[in-house]
Amino acid sequence: MAIDRLITGLSAWIIAVIGMMGYGGIVLLMGIESACVPLPSEVIMPFSGYLVSTGRFDLNSVAIAGAFGCLFGSAVGYYLGATGGRWVIERYGRYVLIAPHELERAEHFFKKWGAAAVFFSRLLPVIRTFIAFPAGVARMSLLPFALYTLAGSYIWCLGLAYVGQQLGAHWTALAPYFHRFDGFVAVIVLTFGVWLLYNRIMGRRTADDSPRQARA
Repeated sequence: MAIDRLITGLSAWIIAVIGMMGYGGIVLLMGIESACVPLPSEVIMPFSGYLVSTGRFDLNSVAIAGAFGCLFGSAVGYYLGATGGRWVIERYGRYVLIAPHELERAEHFFKKWGAAAVFFSRLLPVIRTFIAFPAGVARMSLLPFALYTLAGSYIWCLGLAYVGQQLGAHWTALAPYFHRFDGFVAVIVLTFGVWLLYNRIMGRRTADDSPRQARA
């Protein structure tokens, strides 16, 4: 399958980068993964964990490198959302049924629940890659965003690296399971998006029909 070939090619590139750059490669790759680019951390961190089992890396250092990579990449996603996301939504949001006043709701949500949303999103495949952008659009406070990004990312990176360490040379056995789980999360996100779109369309139709019924 084309997706399997893509993942195989990405895995080979990831292994080469970490092999050449060491901890710096982990920072770079996890930074890319957190900058709204779906690079699989499920390959980056388990392979790094495998290198822990060989004695090349230290487990805690691997997790810290991964977490700071996530923080740097998330800063890029946050900046893009904060500087251009609002303009894009205000100008083109109506084409995907996003009303301008919903930006205010998003801001309110991130002010009230942003810390928890960022922290737990960092523990979820797929979602963790993109959470920084809406946080930037909503102008979430930077300090809580950075702290909870770092905390959630450290746990994620440590967990994956630990599993890779325990599996040793068999770390690649994780790939099929993570691939299925990524697909499962993606289906949930897509289903929620379709449901939300349907409700927006039906709500708009109801709003349009109400004045007509009143005149009749």
